[in-house]
Amino acid sequence: MARIGVVSLSDGRDYVHDGIAEFIRGTEDRLVAALAEAGHDVVRASAPVSASTLATSIAREIEAAGVDLTVLHYCVWAFPHFTMLAAGALSGPLVLVANTDPVQPGMVGMLAAGGALDQIGRAHTRLWGDPSDADLIAAIGVRARAAAAVAKLRGSTFGRIGGRPMGMNTAVANTDQWQRQFGVDVEEIDQWEIVRRAEAADPAEKRTAREWLQRHATVRYDGVKLTPELLERQVGSYLAMRSLIDEWHLDFSGIKGQPELTQHFATMDVAEAFLNDPYDWNGPKETHVCATEADMDGALTMQLMKHLSGTPVLFADVRHYHADRDIWDLCNSGQHATWFAARSADPAENLARVTLHPEVFFFPAGGASVHHIAAPGQMTLARLTRLDGAYRLQLMLGEFENYDAETTSALEARSTPEWPHAFARLDASAETFLSRFGANHIHAVPGDRRAELRAVCELLGLTLDEFTRG
Repeated sequence: MARIGVVSLSDGRDYVHDGIAEFIRGTEDRLVAALAEAGHDVVRASAPVSASTLATSIAREIEAAGVDLTVLHYCVWAFPHFTMLAAGALSGPLVLVANTDPVQPGMVGMLAAGGALDQIGRAHTRLWGDPSDADLIAAIGVRARAAAAVAKLRGSTFGRIGGRPMGMNTAVANTDQWQRQFGVDVEEIDQWEIVRRAEAADPAEKRTAREWLQRHATVRYDGVKLTPELLERQVGSYLAMRSLIDEWHLDFSGIKGQPELTQHFATMDVAEAFLNDPYDWNGPKETHVCATEADMDGALTMQLMKHLSGTPVLFADVRHYHADRDIWDLCNSGQHATWFAARSADPAENLARVTLHPEVFFFPAGGASVHHIAAPGQMTLARLTRLDGAYRLQLMLGEFENYDAETTSALEARSTPEWPHAFARLDASAETFLSRFGANHIHAVPGDRRAELRAVCELLGLTLDEFTRG
């Protein structure tokens, strides 16, 4: 969860503050307890702000604590200039929260403070309600998770392995714009590093990984496009990426792959799938977002969604629309993390639904494609795209569906059966989606994360382009 600072604002008259200090403290106790119970790390101010000097010093305490979001709490009338001074010492997002107790004019204090912030153009969000109100705590949590996701982007490094893939302009972003708007640096790394490091990787670990895959997944060797040697080469590519991530301190990455590696070395399907998974043959690990085709905007979208959800993020092409069923086949080589097969913490449960197929004719170098059908459930689908150079977030809700074996086989056969598939019903008509969506790649996480992503747009100054049948 997020790290939240809580600062209560008070009246600047000593005799008034002395009479309400206990009430402020009791109300703040309840707010802090409710936020902590919701799983947040709460940093509480050392005292309510009842003087100009305290407004600045206490705000600096909270700033030094490295919070993602600061809650300015109004349960009484509070001198508005205290808020202005505190805001001047706080660099992060602000949420003004008013208690609705009818005895004390906390709402008046929030409105006065919020109006003053409006006058100087200081962005903030206003919420109100009793600390026992679950909706209030949830609304603060939405803003806090969005703020934490944005904060984690700043100062991070994206590793781009290779350049633009197959003329795909939507996969290439302006590094100056990334640094200015998101605070992300881009490290350019040649694909030769994957080849060199894969060949030098520990043969024993490559063999161990191959045997682990053979035990838990179905591996369909054909002696040509998929052999034990080619599968170990793909494992070596994964180990090469892990070493690059560690050496260059990469927070997320993308691999060009096509056409050089897929024609002359091996596909990156195994490497990309397991980088995006929360485990490998050595046990649990932190998920590392890696986008196929070195898709920079795709990787950036995935990194934000990972920070918000705490789960792996799906990467897929919008491959086909089945008009007779009003569903979309989201499918892209082996990029889907194996976690999506069952969304289980147990890799064996996911891999029991995974088949490694020999790669198709698009990729003559061979290797395995990582096939499975994404498990059903509600999903949030999104992507950062650019309109006339400006970023927008295209966002919608959807549902992944599963069918009987015969239906699934027939649907897969309409595109590429060897690749992973997510059959999605979107909250958008085909006409709307195909007319407006700004890329061929899309990304998804389980559940409804639209509120957090809307808040991310506000924090980053992004245009929100939300799709809905309504």
